[in-house]
Amino acid sequence: MTSASPQVSPRWRVPLLAAAVLAIVVAPFLLLRASEERLRNAEALVAHSLQVVANLHAASAVVRNIEAASLARALGAETALLDERLRSSHDLVGPLLDKIQDLSRDSPAQQVRLGILRQSISQRIEQLDRLILEGGELDRGELQRLVENFPVQAPITEMVEAEHSLLVQRSTDATRVRRQADWLSGGTMAAQVLLLVVLAWLATRDADRRARAEAASQRANLRAAAVLDTVREPIVLLDKQLRIVMYNVAFGELFGLEDDARGRPLSGIGEGAWDDVETLRRLRDVGGRGRELWDYELRQRTADGIERVMLVNARLMELPDNDDHVALVTASDVSLQKASEEHIRDLNRQLEGKVEQVSDVNRELEAFSYSVSHDLRAPLRHIAGFADKLRRHLGDGIDDKGQHYIEVIGGSAKRMSELIDDLLVYSRLGRSALRLQAVDMQSLVEETRAMLDANAATEMPGHHVDWRIGSMPVLVADENMLRQVWGNLLGNAVKYSAHSEPAVVTVQYRVADSGEHVFTVSDNGAGFDMAYSGKLFGVFQRLHAPSEFSGTGIGLASVKRVVTRHNGRIWAESEPGKGATFHFTLPASLDLGIRSHNA
Repeated sequence: MTSASPQVSPRWRVPLLAAAVLAIVVAPFLLLRASEERLRNAEALVAHSLQVVANLHAASAVVRNIEAASLARALGAETALLDERLRSSHDLVGPLLDKIQDLSRDSPAQQVRLGILRQSISQRIEQLDRLILEGGELDRGELQRLVENFPVQAPITEMVEAEHSLLVQRSTDATRVRRQADWLSGGTMAAQVLLLVVLAWLATRDADRRARAEAASQRANLRAAAVLDTVREPIVLLDKQLRIVMYNVAFGELFGLEDDARGRPLSGIGEGAWDDVETLRRLRDVGGRGRELWDYELRQRTADGIERVMLVNARLMELPDNDDHVALVTASDVSLQKASEEHIRDLNRQLEGKVEQVSDVNRELEAFSYSVSHDLRAPLRHIAGFADKLRRHLGDGIDDKGQHYIEVIGGSAKRMSELIDDLLVYSRLGRSALRLQAVDMQSLVEETRAMLDANAATEMPGHHVDWRIGSMPVLVADENMLRQVWGNLLGNAVKYSAHSEPAVVTVQYRVADSGEHVFTVSDNGAGFDMAYSGKLFGVFQRLHAPSEFSGTGIGLASVKRVVTRHNGRIWAESEPGKGATFHFTLPASLDLGIRSHNA
C-alpha cells in the first residue's frame, strides 16, 4: 500500500518559489557582496599602510636631499642646479608631511610621532638655512649637535616600523578575509547547485505528479465517457443558451446526430424533435433559474421516423473542470409503457364489462340457488312426508316388498336433499369472497375431530378411531372455507376406515423447501385405485358404490375449490385396502409467523 506524498497547497506555491529564488540568487549575491566589501576594505588598509610607508621614505629622502644640498652650499658650492634642487626639496617637504598627516589620521600614535618629526625637520631645515646664510666654516661638533638635537631618521624609522606592524596585521586580515571570501564563494556555489538540484527534483516530481493527475483525469474522463455511452438512456448536457455541450451515443442515435453536434442549439437537431416552445422554456428555466424538471412528457418524432412519448427530466449541475453550470437532460422512451397503460385501460374497461357480466351471472346463480333451495326442497319434503304417512297408514298390513318400496322412496328423498345441500355449498364456495383472518388450524382440526367422534359414537357404537394429530400453524385464510376442508377430509378418513378396527387417522404438517405449508391427512381404510385418481376431485365422481359407502361425490370437489381459491394444491396417494393419504398446500404468503407446538 503506497502512501500519498505531501502536497503543497496552490496558494503557497508562489511564495515558496519566491523564497527559493531569494535563497538561490539574492542571498548569495548579498553574502558575496559583503565579503567583497570586507576584502576591499582589508586591501585598502594594506594599500593605505604601504602608502604611508612610501610617503615616509619620500619625506626621508627629501630631508636628506635638503641636508645634502644645504651642506654643499655651506661648503661653498654655488650652482643653479643645486639651488633648484634645494628649492624643490623645500617645496616638497611640507606637502609630504601634510599628506602623511592626512593618511595617518586613523592612528593617534602616528600623529604624535608625525608632530615630533615635523618639528625636527622644521628646526633642522632652519639650522641648515642659518648655516648657509652665515657662510662660515662647518664645525663637526655643530653638525653633531644638529643631528642629535633635531633627529629625523629615528622618528621616520619608528613610524615606518609602526606602519609595518599595521601592515602585517592588515595583510593577515586581508588574507583571512580573502580566504573567507573564497570559502563563501565556493559554499554559495555549492548551495546554489544544491538548491537548483532540489528545485529541479521538486519541479520534476511536481511535473510527474501533474502528469499522473492528468493521466488519471484523462482515464477518469474516458471511463465516464464510456459509462455515459454505455447507458442506453439518451443524455445531453446544455448550456444556458440551450447549446449542446456533450451527449452520449444513445442520444446521438435517437436523434440522428452523425457529426459532432457540440455547440449546436438543441432546437436545431433531430429535424425539429426539440422545437417545442413550452419544452424550451422549461429547459431555459433549468439552466437560467436553477429549477428542476421532472417527468415532463413530450411527444417526438425521432430519427427512425417513429413518434415516441419521451419522459424528460432535467436538473442543473456544475462541471468538474470549470465553474460553469450546465443542464443535465435525460429523455426516457416510455412509448411502450404508455401503450401498455392504454392497453391495460382497455383491458380494465373490458374487465369491468366482464365483472358486470359475472355479477349478472352471480345474481342469476343466487336466484337459481334460491330456486333450488326452495322449489326443489318442497317436493322432496312432500315425498318424504307422504312416504312416511303411507307407511303409517298401511301399518302392519304392508308386505315386505311394499316396505322396501317405501324405504327406497324415503332414502332417495333424503339422498336428494343431501345432494342439494352439497351443491349449494359447492356453489357458495366458488362465489363468495374470501374473508381473510388469522385461523388457528389446530383449533379447526380439534373441533372437527370432536364433532366426528360424537357422530361415530351415535352411528357406529363400539367403533374406535385412533387420532394422531401433529402440531398445526396459525395462518391467514378464510376460516369457514377451511372448516369445510377439514370437515370433508377428516370425515372421509373416518368414513372410509369404518371397516378397520381400530381406525387410525393421522394429521401432519410441515413446511416445504419452497416455503409452502403442507398438510397431510391419512387413514388405514379402504383406499382406492390410483388409476382412477383423475376423477377423484370431480363433481359427482365416486370410486365406491353408494351401498358400500354413503356420499354425494361433491365433498372432495369442494375441498379442491377452497384450496385452489387460496392458491394452493391438493393431491392424493392410495392403494386398495391400504388406506388413502391426501395432501394439500397453502402458499407461504398466508404465513402469519405464529406456530403452535405440542408440549
